Amino acid sequence: MINQNIIVYQFNSLYKILKEVEQDIKFNIIEVLDQKSLKSEIEKLQNYLVVSNKKIISVKNQLTMNDFPLNINKIIEKFNIELIRNKFIDQSKITVKNYNINLNSKEISLNERKLKLTEKEIRTIVYLSEAKKTITIDELQTKVWGYQSDLETHTVETHIYRLRKKFLNIFNDNDFISSEKNGYKIK
Repeated sequence: MINQNIIVYQFNSLYKILKEVEQDIKFNIIEVLDQKSLKSEIEKLQNYLVVSNKKIISVKNQLTMNDFPLNINKIIEKFNIELIRNKFIDQSKITVKNYNINLNSKEISLNERKLKLTEKEIRTIVYLSEAKKTITIDELQTKVWGYQSDLETHTVETHIYRLRKKFLNIFNDNDFISSEKNGYKIK
């Protein structure tokens, strides 16, 4: 099953070449001739790369190719590199409430404000946001910190307290992580 899509936009000569070798290169090759069709194809696909000989405004995941002639293996290599890069970038971004977390830079942002986070803070936020329910201190100790639940420690409470203080200072948000009867929750 081919799940990598190359959308060739207004570049018929490249499309013809790629279509001839489509089975050998393991990409689904799609030709698009106008902006409306391009938008429609992009909306249908997840793993795609738009290839053209000119830059397309407001289109992400694109590769501009105008340095020809190129060996077909070099073209395939460029496609693979761009697809991998795009996937890495897409996987590094998480949205929690109105905040954007960049896992690569370990930052959370809202509008123009940014806050650097530690690895444990990121893991705590992601775990709480994915749970969509109240998480007990014991569960956070086990799942985020890797501690045994029978240990007597205030690590979770201390980290949550500090994290909530950071959110209050930087974003003026005292409700990002709420204290519930049995633990913590991100609403």
